[in-house]
Amino acid sequence: MVPLLRDGLLHAERLVDIRSVVPRGVDGTTIGAGTTLAELEVDPEIPEALREACRLAASPQLRSMGTIGGNLLQATRCWYWRLKFPCYLHGGDHCHAREGEHREHAIFGNERCMSAHPSDVAAALLALGARVRTDRRELDVAELYRLPTDDDRDVVALARDELILSLDVPTPEASVYLKAMDRRRWAFPLVGVAAARTGGGVRFGLAGVAPIPWAIRSPDDLDAATPLPATEYKLRIARALVERAFARLQ
Repeated sequence: MVPLLRDGLLHAERLVDIRSVVPRGVDGTTIGAGTTLAELEVDPEIPEALREACRLAASPQLRSMGTIGGNLLQATRCWYWRLKFPCYLHGGDHCHAREGEHREHAIFGNERCMSAHPSDVAAALLALGARVRTDRRELDVAELYRLPTDDDRDVVALARDELILSLDVPTPEASVYLKAMDRRRWAFPLVGVAAARTGGGVRFGLAGVAPIPWAIRSPDDLDAATPLPATEYKLRIARALVERAFARLQ
């Protein structure tokens, strides 16, 4: 929120501290939305994919302050959006990444907007089949996100005044999160792959490849990617990481 305010992407007369109303801590499979990433990465009761996604997200300082609820709702890192180009997410009719620099952009779900969702944690929760509880309803993590449309440019399916309170994270038989990034530490995912095995089936969640966290059912689903010239490398990375993640679950 601080950089969004600083850069003029978010405007507010006042900020409200919600720490007293958002649950914090872990109780069985329930995680309070106010629980920090630093707390989750060291909790042995948390599935490995989520622990690793938390560990690889941002710097130690940010992980000690950033919460799991906040991480799910972070804004895109697309530089066209952050530089306030009149792009599709800003209400325009054009995605500037199609003709401009797009090395870090999407290879799935990119018909209207090519931004790439930056959350490692969301990909892990997607693979784990987690559910979100807000102040008015419960929904799957997959239902928390939506591709932008002409009628609604938001990628989050929450009302403006709706608050995430907690998450229910099932315990899988095995899970893993693998991440490719420009630096070895403290960088957003070029491609992140979470995989979880439950009841003989495997679920995958991908980060950094679509405007929202992207679910696939099998490696064959990667054939549906629609990369641009400078993002074709992401597809090769995704294939390699999905293969490695699947092998790690055996």
